Amino acid sequence: MYLKQSKYKKTGRTYLSIVRGYWDSDCKQSRTKTIKTLGYLDELEKEYPDPIAHFEQVVVDMNQAEAEENQPIAITINLSEKIKEGSRRMRYGYAPLSRIYHDLAIHSFVNSRARSLNVKYIPNNILKLLCFERLLAPGSKKKAHENKNRYFENTDFSLDDVYGFLSLLIKYKDDLQVHLHQRIKTLYERATELVYYDVTNYYFEIDEEDELKKRGVSKEHRPDPIIQMGLFMDAMGIPISYQLFPGNTNDCETVRPMLAKLKRDYEIGRVIIVADKGNNTAKNVNYHVMRGDGYVYSQTIRGGQKELKDYVFDEDGYTWIGDDYKIKSRIYPREISVIGNNGKQAKKRIAEKQILFYSRDYDRRAKAEREPALKKAMELVNNPAKYNKATSYGAAKYVKNLEYDKETGEILTLKKMPIFDEEKLREEERFDGYYAIVTSELDKSDQEIIEIYRGLWRIEESFKVTKSDLKTRPVFLSRQDRIESHFLICFIALTIIRILQHKLKGKYSANQILDSLRNMECTNVEENIYIFDYEDNVIRDLGACLGIDFSRKYMTFGEIKKSLADVKKSL
Repeated sequence: MYLKQSKYKKTGRTYLSIVRGYWDSDCKQSRTKTIKTLGYLDELEKEYPDPIAHFEQVVVDMNQAEAEENQPIAITINLSEKIKEGSRRMRYGYAPLSRIYHDLAIHSFVNSRARSLNVKYIPNNILKLLCFERLLAPGSKKKAHENKNRYFENTDFSLDDVYGFLSLLIKYKDDLQVHLHQRIKTLYERATELVYYDVTNYYFEIDEEDELKKRGVSKEHRPDPIIQMGLFMDAMGIPISYQLFPGNTNDCETVRPMLAKLKRDYEIGRVIIVADKGNNTAKNVNYHVMRGDGYVYSQTIRGGQKELKDYVFDEDGYTWIGDDYKIKSRIYPREISVIGNNGKQAKKRIAEKQILFYSRDYDRRAKAEREPALKKAMELVNNPAKYNKATSYGAAKYVKNLEYDKETGEILTLKKMPIFDEEKLREEERFDGYYAIVTSELDKSDQEIIEIYRGLWRIEESFKVTKSDLKTRPVFLSRQDRIESHFLICFIALTIIRILQHKLKGKYSANQILDSLRNMECTNVEENIYIFDYEDNVIRDLGACLGIDFSRKYMTFGEIKKSLADVKKSL
């Protein structure tokens, strides 16, 4: 509040009033509201020796009283006021995201490079918006731009600026990932002796392929062109780096170039790479061993050699742990074929530890996961006309005599009727509950290796987070540079939410955290007063963890801006 002096030109008289300044979020400008009218200065001089000095002190006292904790503020509500067009809800759930964004010094990275860009907008403001929107309301870049006024931030940029920034951002993809790694290493003591690796793909609902979008083996069994993404993650579950590959690239061909780049750019020493059986190839194993690195891979049993299967089902050597779990291991020479310096193929033997275990829980889970496919197979046998080559996926392997029309994909039944393959089912059930892991780390105990491998679930979950919570697809972009920037933004967003999970000690899933942050909004009720109407355990724990007070039901515009400014003070 302050003392306002209004001088009227016609009379030359000065009128005094006490007013409150506030920010009009609808008009995006400062406004004032009269709190108390005082009268003309010449009239007040008859009552006070110095009316201006007197009422300026009154204003000081009023501001001081209002600033004291738990002092009520009078709000005038006009019951006949009409609803204004558009939403007056503002996002506040981005405060924790902003804290991590600034702790990682992403703003510093972008601002330092923005000096060389000939643009009128502030690039960091665009990147912040795109990262926060990806976490709070994932959608198109156009939709993110439409939502920009729901943030208490400087959003003075156009939609064209957003698209132009995407074309510039991708130039810094590699440098930004290295920057994030260095900050995480400093802040969270990241260790890189263990790195987890996996590959997924993202489909595009288009027909034509290009340099990056190619038809390949889709994780979701779709015919659309896809992009492959390889992702490295540390033992805390926080992403380290990613790389995109054409959709027709085999999973096993992605790890070597990524690992070489990781060790070179990140200055990382010996690593033990942990991945699933899709990367367990002779080329990859030889690559790790020749460079002094280690590996922990799962090993297929069903597709393994007869000698391995015989070893798995031989009860000799197993140690039962309780009634539900048994384990055994051996050091066994692995023979692999490699291409020598002369370009010729040669055989090579390496020592490898094989760990075999059986779990009744895994056994039950395997049977439960197979049940829908078996049910579908029985339906297919009884009513083959309901299915075709595409819709019979998953069930077809349990059905004999399946023949498809080459053009339509329909199941043909003129020669032979489909019958359920009981022998196939019995053969598969033999392997239920058994699991094999192979490793170069001969000195580590069986339990150590198993615990290391179990960490792989975090990277699999990370892909689920990107596809469900962050809605990385569909990609509402066509230019390759902008598509690649889209995935970089998703990578940053994934890193931020994973760090929040780490700070909360894994107490909540990414979905739980994001759901709470998305509900954390406020409404401008009068002048510069905002009301908050959501709180839960996640919000309380985040506040305690990050040192942010989320308990206030009412806050002024100035208090909100100060709170958001405080979270930007990076570590």
